[in-house]
Amino acid sequence: MSSRETLAEAACELFLERGYDATTVADITGRAGVSRSSFFNYFASKSAVLWSGLDERIARLENELDASGTPPEVDAAIAAIATGFAPDALALAIVNDVAMGVADELARDAAVRAARIGRAVSAALARSGADRLEADVRGAAWGGAVLAAVAAWARGGAGRSELAGYLSRAADLVRQG
Repeated sequence: MSSRETLAEAACELFLERGYDATTVADITGRAGVSRSSFFNYFASKSAVLWSGLDERIARLENELDASGTPPEVDAAIAAIATGFAPDALALAIVNDVAMGVADELARDAAVRAARIGRAVSAALARSGADRLEADVRGAAWGGAVLAAVAAWARGGAGRSELAGYLSRAADLVRQG
């Protein structure tokens, strides 16, 4: 197991035992047996432990949509988020949000991620000729759809199903609207 995975496991254990607010970075590094600097080599903050897997995929989406010189294939770029996405600290936190004391934190952080996706999609659509209102509305819809799919996947038993199925259903709902 990598130091990153060890840190995420230690953080989740502590969040379940003590709650999110009562757990410090020092607690996490002590449980994981690594230095504080090692923690910050992998994560920018305590909450980043929960979001790192999805954040990597959102960064790839942003780069892919930004680099597109042609009208973007938004559906395909969004679908790629699910490729190889395995249950992680985020799925555990979503299912145990009350026990971990992270419900409010997750809601705030989910809004940030939805906004990042929304901005990336909106900018790509605007570059391809969509008017700004349409681009912004569609971007916001895609951002919300991705986060809703991740939450539904986690609550539905992330280890028993693939995120791709939930994301595909969410994409269908966006296209219907």
